[in-house]
Amino acid sequence: MTAPAQPRIKITYATLRNDNEALHALYDAGLEKARSQLGGSFQNSIDGQWRSGDGEFEKRSPIDGTLVGRFARGTRRDVRDAIAAARAAAPGWGGMPWRERVAIMRRVADAISARQMEFGALMAIEVGKNRLEALGDVEETADLIRYYCDQMEAHDGFSQAMGNLGDTTVHTRSVLKPHGVWAVISPFNFPMALSGGPAGGALVAGNTVVYKPSSDAPMSAVALARAFMDAGVPGGVFNMVMGPGESVGAELQENPGVDGLIFTGSYAVGFQIYRHFSRDYPKPVIVEMGGKNPTIVSRQADLEEAAEGIMRSAFGFGGQKCSANSRVYVERLVYDQLLAALVEKTKGITIGDPTDRRNWLGPVINARAVEKFEESVAEAERDGGRIVAGGHRLTEGDLGRGYFVEPTIVADLPVDHRLFRDELFIPFVVVGPIDSIEEGLRLANDSVYGLTAGFYSEDQLEIEQFLGAIEAGVVYVNRRAGATTGAWPGIQPFGGWKGSGTTGKAGGGLYYVQQFLREQSQTIVD
Repeated sequence: MTAPAQPRIKITYATLRNDNEALHALYDAGLEKARSQLGGSFQNSIDGQWRSGDGEFEKRSPIDGTLVGRFARGTRRDVRDAIAAARAAAPGWGGMPWRERVAIMRRVADAISARQMEFGALMAIEVGKNRLEALGDVEETADLIRYYCDQMEAHDGFSQAMGNLGDTTVHTRSVLKPHGVWAVISPFNFPMALSGGPAGGALVAGNTVVYKPSSDAPMSAVALARAFMDAGVPGGVFNMVMGPGESVGAELQENPGVDGLIFTGSYAVGFQIYRHFSRDYPKPVIVEMGGKNPTIVSRQADLEEAAEGIMRSAFGFGGQKCSANSRVYVERLVYDQLLAALVEKTKGITIGDPTDRRNWLGPVINARAVEKFEESVAEAERDGGRIVAGGHRLTEGDLGRGYFVEPTIVADLPVDHRLFRDELFIPFVVVGPIDSIEEGLRLANDSVYGLTAGFYSEDQLEIEQFLGAIEAGVVYVNRRAGATTGAWPGIQPFGGWKGSGTTGKAGGGLYYVQQFLREQSQTIVD
């Protein structure tokens, strides 16, 4: 009798344990395969073909400077050709019966899951994520695509019969139809989930895509393009052009052949795109623009649980998440206790090569991130802040070959200081005392951003107060796995309010796919 197949190991951002030996054995095999690909030359994917660019650019690992690869430098001409290919493919892809399109996209998700270990290892080398974070990123990519396929199926392709005012000879339907060609511009920090997720939503809806990855994460983009190609996505439907924002990104924003655009990145760049993308007539633009995410800790909180959740969300992937917990407000009665617990947990973080299972925290992404870290520490000290943990770049031994910094906690800064307000994208959290939950809510909401927020209290009335007043798109209460981080498709829809997002419709949620569609009312009289 044949033994039953072992279930696939599912890793999410809320995974707390790191002791699954079977998982690590699989990862080690994936790591060996990933390392065999390093140092090669990789091309853009246009109209189903691999294509060179205007020379190449190098990507080196932030861990130790290892050459990840040389990547085709795309040009405006390459982008125009990709847009032309996408436009040519749009009628066939959008006109395909939705069930056939969903079947292809489910194959894409399966292709990504099948290479989870290899892709996760490549990502860890490329951007410095630890094993579980990288594997979660890959798994989320596949789950986002699956969820969007499920949504298409649950809504029967978004075609719905309407009323007829009693005249049975009149038949009207509401049909959601694709716009055409979408540009997807993605960041380095979730190089697959924030690429394959948005692209998957657009493609499931029947649009075609031209995708520009971050130049800090081109290898993950190549891996994603391979998965789309190998799963049988037709040529021209999914195109990938690597290269600088001033050429590749600019062409995607300016070319009239692009019908919609989705961007994930900074507030400054995202808001500029939001204001200027539409020219001759309004066009859909979905912009996700980061956060300065608060956690409020009540005197009635479980302080150990709060410290664990804050530590994980402040320092997971070096604070390089738009959902990272970067400011904490603690009721004065328990301020010193919470701070001491947070410092103790932070000092227990293992730092080093993130492909090594023993290390929880890897490097920041590049030299500019190190510079921002050092500037922020100096500014905090200059303005009266007290560095209670961290504060230094790590240069001893092998760490000196990469971009490693200590996870840093700052106390005693005024709560209106810039470091409580500006997104930094480094492992740096500021903690301040408050005299009431009302004050904490006022400070938490006094921000241009409104992405995620956390709260710790054992008092139900305080929890209801927080949920009723907080201005954020994703909120967590008493979460040990992460005070402000860890959303998953179909469980926690992920999207921001205010300056953190433009549509109020969250990724991995019930209303995301519809953003890539427009309604047509069809009335037919017998």
